[in-house]
Amino acid sequence: MGLSLRQIRDNCANARELMERAKNEKFAVGAFNLDNQETLIAVAKAAQKTNSPVLVEVSRSEVESMGIDNVRDMVDNYKRQFAIEMYINLDHSPSVEDAIDGIEAGYELIHIDISQADHDATPEKIIEATKQIVEYAKLTGALVESEPHYFGGSSNVHTEEIDYDEIKKTFCTPGGASSFVGATGIDTYAAAIGNLHGSYPTPKVLDLKLLQEVRDSIDVNISLHGGSGTPGHYFEEAVKIGVQKININSDMRKKYRETLEKVLEENKTQYAVVKLMDEVIDAVSEVVESKIALFNSSGKAKVG
Repeated sequence: MGLSLRQIRDNCANARELMERAKNEKFAVGAFNLDNQETLIAVAKAAQKTNSPVLVEVSRSEVESMGIDNVRDMVDNYKRQFAIEMYINLDHSPSVEDAIDGIEAGYELIHIDISQADHDATPEKIIEATKQIVEYAKLTGALVESEPHYFGGSSNVHTEEIDYDEIKKTFCTPGGASSFVGATGIDTYAAAIGNLHGSYPTPKVLDLKLLQEVRDSIDVNISLHGGSGTPGHYFEEAVKIGVQKININSDMRKKYRETLEKVLEENKTQYAVVKLMDEVIDAVSEVVESKIALFNSSGKAKVG
């Protein structure tokens, strides 16, 4: 059942209040990617166990697989069932039209990422599209996130080494962050400080000094994409500096697949796969719990 505009606006107001709490109380809200219903249940179980607020997110491929309205309904159902504080982030919307669909579906957080579809998009094109979404989001009060250029990597388990010489070319700068926030009016700035999408053979290295300089240059929320494969101490320090949102995907996908393969190997005569999913869900939920602990968001949920 769809939400009324009043309900959507109330949810968005609550999400805004959550991000303000995160800023004031020095914690980050985990944004955990959904591939299917099982991963949603895993996130919900972790949120309930830790009493942590959570974001669940889908990007274009998951929207095409599950349906933008179906995701909204499933999240609302499990939010009630588990009595948790949970909101939806539409991640990496590659066009104005896609982002508008998320706003109209009642998603509380919208990431507009024009460079996702066009890696060579000009700053002017990115700013113009972002401004359109900031204006349209006033309909519901959804929080808008963006960045001024393409963000590297892909949400998968990679075998190649990280080429930091290339990655550093896309690092944000304090001046660039301030200029982009001022030009667009976004609520959340996606910082690039060594974080990149996916999991790699070697751990990621984050430039915390740069993060502090960016934090000092802007007043809006800061998010870190590409959180998988990052040593935990970076998250702990990033939260202290003032990051409000951290995205996790590949670590969950890797654990999901590894556990599913193990369970299938151990139960070769069981064809009702649904009966094998409890172990998979629990394994993914443990990944989510471990991130919540690093993000300092345990016990921070407000329900009802």
